[in-house]
Amino acid sequence: MKKQQYVSYLLILIGSITAIYGQSGDEKNVAILIIGIIILMYGIYKISSKIPSKFDKESNDKENEHEDI
Repeated sequence: MKKQQYVSYLLILIGSITAIYGQSGDEKNVAILIIGIIILMYGIYKISSKIPSKFDKESNDKENEHEDI
């Protein structure tokens, strides 16, 4: 589990560096910029998919309140 987290952080770092490299210089390289953004967003998606939603918890609590009445 920790290994997957480190891989996700590494993907975010690589994607960020690649996107910045594609944006730098006089001539912008759009292909490298797009690839960097894709890698960055995939890393963010992998990390955010592990975080539980607070809305799911609130809806479960409200359902439980109605059952108690």
